[in-house]
Order: sequence, then C-alpha cells, then structure tokens
Amino acid sequence: MKKIPKLKSEAREREFWAKADSTRYVNWKRGRRVVFPSLKPSLKTIHQSLLKIFLAERVEQELREHRRKLARA
Repeated sequence: MKKIPKLKSEAREREFWAKADSTRYVNWKRGRRVVFPSLKPSLKTIHQSLLKIFLAERVEQELREHRRKLARA
C-alpha cells in the first residue's frame, strides 16, 4: 500500500482524492462499519452547500442545452 500524503488543506485533500485510486492507499477488505449514535448533523450548512452544488450543476446543464440549440439553428 502507498502512504497517504499529508496535505496542507481540505481543498488539496479533495483534489488529491478526486484523482487518486483509493485502492492503492486503503485496504478496503479490512474496513469495518462504524456507527455514530450521538452524531448530530448540522443540516443547515450541509443543505446550503448542497443547494449551491445542485444549482451550479443545473445552470451548467441549461447552458450546454442552450449552446446545442444555438448550434443546430
């Protein structure tokens, strides 16, 4: 297994894992399920972040469709 690099920020970590093959860094066969019974999610922040992502994706989709229509005309 490769050693997981120490990254300086959460953004760099996201970027790393978006490109890295986790099977080279983690032995998933040794993984165990974990339950966090006392975990209280902060739905407001997560909801707002997800909403921004959904809106950005939808705007991009609409722009692509609009460009296709213009190209056909």
